[in-house]
Amino acid sequence: MNGLPAAALAGIRILDLSRILAGPSATQLLGDLGADVVKVEKPLEGDDTRRWGPPYVNGTDGKATGESAYYLSANRNKRSIAIDLASAEGRHQILELVAKADVLVENYKAGGLAQYGLSYEQLRVKFPGLIYCSITGFGQTGPYASRPGYDFLIQGMGGIMSLTGEPDGQPMKVGVGIADVMTGMYAATGILAALHYRHSSGKGQHIDVSLLDTQIAWLVNAGTNYLADRQLPTRLGNGHPNIVPYQVFATLDSPMILAVGNDAQFSRFCKTAGLDGLSSDPKYSTNPQRIHHREELCVLIEQRLQEQSRSIWLSALEAAGVPCGPVNNLADVFTDPHVKARGAELRMPCGWADSGEISLLANPLKLSATPPSYRLPPPRLDEHREEVLRDWLSADLRNPPQESSSCTN
Repeated sequence: MNGLPAAALAGIRILDLSRILAGPSATQLLGDLGADVVKVEKPLEGDDTRRWGPPYVNGTDGKATGESAYYLSANRNKRSIAIDLASAEGRHQILELVAKADVLVENYKAGGLAQYGLSYEQLRVKFPGLIYCSITGFGQTGPYASRPGYDFLIQGMGGIMSLTGEPDGQPMKVGVGIADVMTGMYAATGILAALHYRHSSGKGQHIDVSLLDTQIAWLVNAGTNYLADRQLPTRLGNGHPNIVPYQVFATLDSPMILAVGNDAQFSRFCKTAGLDGLSSDPKYSTNPQRIHHREELCVLIEQRLQEQSRSIWLSALEAAGVPCGPVNNLADVFTDPHVKARGAELRMPCGWADSGEISLLANPLKLSATPPSYRLPPPRLDEHREEVLRDWLSADLRNPPQESSSCTN
């Protein structure tokens, strides 16, 4: 083992035909956990996100021929090979790789790979152990199945934008591609479940995961609130639909978050803030009453908080056991001592970067026996062609690959 910890997914081979964010974030997570991920890309172009910049990390040639930070965010622990699916040779090579794969991940339009003979239905008989994960905007069935899916559109169609933003402002998307990222998380979870099932049954299966389905699933309490009473919620800015006070408040200098979750915490807050009369007032003493009188209560609280600086309030409220915190910018985040202690910023050696290393976001999982590992920086396009053909196919690179036997995985 060369002193390295065990990898949870060691020996699992993933053929990644996905691009952009949802699929690549799923396969990066699985790669972090030890899977061997081969990223198949279009010749010359590669993954679209390679060009989604600036900023870029430049290559060792000193020219602006590096990779975008966007691409770097979801493509470590993968090896890249460029294959043209439109060619007979390329399709043949993909089938050779499928024969060696445990999992295939793709995010073509529904039915899009059928023209290449690579749909699940076309592969399942010859490769009965294959786990085939399809990531689309709207799923494999339903009236929207043929539509392309984009994170921004899905945030709008899936309801999260109707809940996000100030009450008198525009509906607002989340500041990152959260529908894509959460779809990647669900896809990875589905793949792990399918691998466990195959371990006992020997059977593969098709995983159909869509951005819209996922977006609706993570409406969580807001979605369930609507299903309970069929009342449309209004946007509350940074407020919470079910808890008050639970939002951003101005102080003398900088904004802070007050996150009171129950009546006892509200009582402690009032005592610490010198607002004892509020906790004993029937209008505010219980959470349902505080929700009913939200606006007037929050005005009273903010007036008091604006009399002192944020640091004074955070110190006093933390000492009293009242949940609170700052609103950090990204510089604040990555210089926070706790964030640094938890290793959220990852520095990886990178042979193609001009500085010799790159900074990435670390995997947040802390597994005691099989922690995530960081073996490969995000690859250049087609960087690992010879390695992949040798390791997966034992190919003689001087000759085209020969027909393989059927998959036994």
